[in-house]
Amino acid sequence: MRVRTAPASAPQVPLPRPESARAGLVGVATMVGSGLANQTGAAVGSLAFPVLGPIGVVAVRQYVAAAVLLAVGRPRLRSFTRHQWWPVVLLAVVFGTMNLSLYTAVDRVGLGLAVTLEFLGPLAIALAGSRRRVDALCALLATAGVVVLMRPRPSADYLGMALGLVAAACWASYILLNRTVGRRIPGAQGAGAAAALSALLFLPVGVVLVVRQPPTLAAVGCAVAAGVLSSAVPYLADLFTLRHVPARVFGLFMSVNPVLAALVGLVVLGQGLGGAEWAAIGAVVAANALSIATSRA
Repeated sequence: MRVRTAPASAPQVPLPRPESARAGLVGVATMVGSGLANQTGAAVGSLAFPVLGPIGVVAVRQYVAAAVLLAVGRPRLRSFTRHQWWPVVLLAVVFGTMNLSLYTAVDRVGLGLAVTLEFLGPLAIALAGSRRRVDALCALLATAGVVVLMRPRPSADYLGMALGLVAAACWASYILLNRTVGRRIPGAQGAGAAAALSALLFLPVGVVLVVRQPPTLAAVGCAVAAGVLSSAVPYLADLFTLRHVPARVFGLFMSVNPVLAALVGLVVLGQGLGGAEWAAIGAVVAANALSIATSRA
């Protein structure tokens, strides 16, 4: 019996291999876990604010990040040249400033709004220099969301919002500096060196806190958990995810982080948001997702 074959002109669509499909599902699950871990870490860290303050929590987070990135990157510090050192130093300063401004903003305006404002940093990098009409529309959409978030009202904390925007500027700088460090230093050596230097900058903070007011074990535990969940877990998870998930899918999922932050803030910290705030968060998320989804590169 002859087997009927498809015409030569019929397109042949390869079926996904079970291993590839399984890896993709694992990658998506890892992205979900990474996002939730990141925002949960920030929420848990904020529980230590009454004892350690935002600067104390950030100091512990920097120590944890340094331990993880030093183990992963294993930087050969003695081989670094001046050409390599200066972006590493700037990256260390930006890394610490970004986390400090974000956590202080979380303390003042809540997790959801602080993370949404910080998210404007990578969104600005994505839209900068683009001449596409759709990106102009995305910029207008994100701007409308920010205007709603920062609208005048009796309960508005403009210092907290300003700190969220400082965190956004630092995140944008962090992305650009990471590119420079990645071009000049192989592997994760630059990231490890920057994390170690940032931890050294925060070392006096830890010493002062311990001398002036010995922290409670619960507060230190929350700060360490913030470091693990918001630094170690996302970094390692993203390394795995980018091997199994296309970069565009990864970028689209990153857009959901402000929503995750708002949900975690509601569930863990009881920080409820009004309809206008949810709409503003949705506008920022939609702007980033639309820009990535319609991008050719």
